[in-house]
Amino acid sequence: MSYDRYVAICRPLQYPVLMRRQICYIFSMGVWFWSSVQALTCSLYVLPLPYCKSNVIKHNMCDYPALVQLSCSDNSAFEKAIYLGDFLVFLIPVTVILASYIAILLQVLRSRPSERSHKALGTCLSHLCVVGLFYGASMVTYMTPVSSYSAQKSMTNTIFNTVVPAMMNPFIYSLRNRDVSAALRKLFAKCSLHK
Repeated sequence: MSYDRYVAICRPLQYPVLMRRQICYIFSMGVWFWSSVQALTCSLYVLPLPYCKSNVIKHNMCDYPALVQLSCSDNSAFEKAIYLGDFLVFLIPVTVILASYIAILLQVLRSRPSERSHKALGTCLSHLCVVGLFYGASMVTYMTPVSSYSAQKSMTNTIFNTVVPAMMNPFIYSLRNRDVSAALRKLFAKCSLHK
């Protein structure tokens, strides 16, 4: 999404070439491939582990840090390999997203201020908020050492990772609608009058 916005704002005349179907397929396949390799690596390691602790996982979804914590074997090599993999899974997309938005910001700052530039920044800022929530919660969940794993924290992070960005999307994107913004201003004005 950030690359699409970068091309639409910074290179609008090249958009049909830079965002053709084959490039979208390559991006999609790259993301699916790397995520599948990461998930398969975790699954193949966790499945044969010997479990000597309680077999009850206090979690709202089955996640490998919870399973690794229940294992009675030494998992330090696995933890190091997974942290490296998780670091790459987070680093690559976050780098592309930040580079795209920095290029958009520089392009908007170079051009004369107009309503179109404010609209571009508003669109990008709302996307950046949702992406920040998602990646922030994901990093806290998956980059925390298994030795300091807490089921309660992990459940909270999972909700921030899965539910909150999906809930925030309609709210954030609808704030750009003039009717919704006007209704919110009226609501806040009424609330401040009643105080």
